[in-house]
Amino acid sequence: MALLTVVMVALWGVGLIIWWKAHVPSNFPCNVPKIPIYVSLLGLWSDMGQDEIYDRWLRKPLEQHGAVRFWFAGRWSILVTRPQYLTDLFRNENIYAKAGNQKKIPWSVLATLLGDNIISSHGDDWRLYTSIMKPGMTKRNFDCRPLINTSRKLVELLLQGQSHIAVGEGVMVNPLILRYAISVMGQSFLDIDFQCLEDLENPILEVQTTIKRSIFRPFYMNFPVADKYPALFPSRKQAFTLVSRFESLLCELIRDRPRTISKKDDASNSQVVHMLEQALKEGKITEKQYRDNLKIMFIVGHENTQLLLNSMFFQIGSNQEVQDKLRDEVNAANVANPTADTVNKLPYLTAVIYELLRLYPPISQLTNRVATSDAILGNTVRIPADTYVGWNAYGAHTASANWGPRAKEFIPERWGSSVEEMQLKFRRDTIRGTFIPFNAHMRKCLGQAFVLLQMKIAVFELVRGMRWTVDPKYKLKLPGAGVLAPVGCKVIFEEIQIREPVSESETFTEDIKLYDGGDL
Repeated sequence: MALLTVVMVALWGVGLIIWWKAHVPSNFPCNVPKIPIYVSLLGLWSDMGQDEIYDRWLRKPLEQHGAVRFWFAGRWSILVTRPQYLTDLFRNENIYAKAGNQKKIPWSVLATLLGDNIISSHGDDWRLYTSIMKPGMTKRNFDCRPLINTSRKLVELLLQGQSHIAVGEGVMVNPLILRYAISVMGQSFLDIDFQCLEDLENPILEVQTTIKRSIFRPFYMNFPVADKYPALFPSRKQAFTLVSRFESLLCELIRDRPRTISKKDDASNSQVVHMLEQALKEGKITEKQYRDNLKIMFIVGHENTQLLLNSMFFQIGSNQEVQDKLRDEVNAANVANPTADTVNKLPYLTAVIYELLRLYPPISQLTNRVATSDAILGNTVRIPADTYVGWNAYGAHTASANWGPRAKEFIPERWGSSVEEMQLKFRRDTIRGTFIPFNAHMRKCLGQAFVLLQMKIAVFELVRGMRWTVDPKYKLKLPGAGVLAPVGCKVIFEEIQIREPVSESETFTEDIKLYDGGDL
């Protein structure tokens, strides 16, 4: 009898904890709908993509109300897509403060991996990290040589991969794209060539791939409290070990790397890693702050481009008219080595990149803002202090109220006919909160100009070196949450003869002259 009583009390206690976690706090706004908790848990048993989940459960309430009560990462939060709410959220950093995993779930594997960094920090720490790293992320003289050379190597490897499989079979593109993206990131920001395109068994590539498979499992994303008990969850113990191994390996490679940029070089050639090393040497940051920002630079420095290139191969491989038009424009440029000035003058290339960002925002949903006090979002939605507020870029980008009745279609022409017109629309829609692939206002992505340049040069080299179509057996599948890009996309490649240009570019290094969103 006593044992039964103990069991009943234990079950009652567990039930009480579950109810406490699952019920919506009483101080949450009542004028926005609640999304059923099971929608957040679909990833545990369903293979539905986030586009399907959004269309079935989120689109109608979000387009009608602009905000919903949404359960994620073990807590209730507010998710918004209405431009009015987004601009209020992004403009008021002091009210809706950045609060990454190091604040939200500090005990977790994710927090251990990412730490306190330039993206997720707030206040004095953020200002410190920005003062150190921003010059290396926003400089206007990025060397285009790594972008061109790695893009050409990617073309070579994709064609090589095609030659090794049966006729009519497609190449799985993501593994090669990942290697390409890490290679570019290392050479452009960390002063190191990780040799990912040359070495199939590269240790940093192996660890990074394993970490992504281990960390982003639906159960632990929805129940991060499990990370507190690695002894009960062996896979989390393994995940912590992987994160530690990744950090040690990355820092070791950076420390022992052969320097490609001499200390005697002009300061404008300095990369982010040099700025972090100097700040550490001068005592401006601690060893942990140095390591955390090194890790985030590695991760975000390759991930956005990796995801966007996956989307590009699928979208343009599914639309030969767009691909042919791109190729005609690239060939008409008539240059051997494209510079920033070359690609920035190509309107259709610009429109295609912008439209890819609209329809496939790499980070489609993020909940990383917390109300520092009671607030009224957009003068409509009451946000209690300490409430997390998130945003859904895919929802904002595919709302007919923002982009018209054909919002879910890939139409590069919607951006205009001239580069100047497109840049103006880019800026205007970012300010309005209808186009937010790089966030907006004070905390906009500092690397957006580089991502745009990298994408333009990559697509330039890809379309003039080969033609591709999506494997007819492949059906579009998007992840169930988080990042947005086709999963497991297979593409069939065909080499084409590169037209001999009339003129050679005089230099690889040139001012970017690329619209970076301006001061929003």
